[in-house]
Amino acid sequence: MRLRSPVSVAALLLAAALATWIVTVQRMRGMDAGPGTDLGGLGWFIGIWVTMMAAMMLPSVAPMVLLFHRVSLERARRSQPFVPTWVFTLAYLAVWAAYGLGAYLLYRFVVHFDLGWLDWNRGGRYVAGGAIVAAGLYELTPIKSVCLRHCRTPLHFVMHGWGEGVPGALRMGVVHGAYCVGCCWGLMVVLFALGVMSLTWMAVVAALIFLEKVAPSGERLTRVFAVAFVAAGVWIASSPGSVPGLTRPSPMNVDQMNKMEQSKPPMTTAPTAP
Repeated sequence: MRLRSPVSVAALLLAAALATWIVTVQRMRGMDAGPGTDLGGLGWFIGIWVTMMAAMMLPSVAPMVLLFHRVSLERARRSQPFVPTWVFTLAYLAVWAAYGLGAYLLYRFVVHFDLGWLDWNRGGRYVAGGAIVAAGLYELTPIKSVCLRHCRTPLHFVMHGWGEGVPGALRMGVVHGAYCVGCCWGLMVVLFALGVMSLTWMAVVAALIFLEKVAPSGERLTRVFAVAFVAAGVWIASSPGSVPGLTRPSPMNVDQMNKMEQSKPPMTTAPTAP
């Protein structure tokens, strides 16, 4: 078996992240309907959600992926089974797919009961603002701190006895993905509140995640982000029309959104990391 060098794995990660960003831009261009954007059909949403997560999370999870690969190489040199890095990466992305599925089911539950008070001109802007405030407060919680610490210092994952072979890699990917969700679910709530199909807000949230998890002072940034989110939530609730970059929901209905989806080319399989 030909084993890839860490440099080639890093290059493949960068290429996968770039490719998924390109696919996401192609699929989501012109679909930003602001808070409460219709999520379309389940298959379409899961496809674009996994592609979004690969684009947003691969840069910040790269240190863990490369560490996993180096450990796998070392085990192979000791005549132990070599596990391809993509096994770990797919397990990691599967956890984010489960998060997206949960968000979709919650959305469909709300739509099913047609809660009119969630309309933007009624209580919608207060719900969106409140969600962002809640995400800001979560940045200050001990759970956030623990999950972020695990994401920033992944060496303990390798030191822990996860088992060998594919089952061990899958378990490690799922556990690391769970810590990542615990660290970043609030930031994803911010994305949903601002417009999950917004390329601008997607890029902003991806940058915040990268800074928290990779920047040298990332742990200190949580306090800065907490203050910023609380202020932004209050601003959106009180005066949404003055918020730069915020697309206020229009009366576009579900049929119109479905027509937009049908006009897009078929969803292709998103590239995955090695």
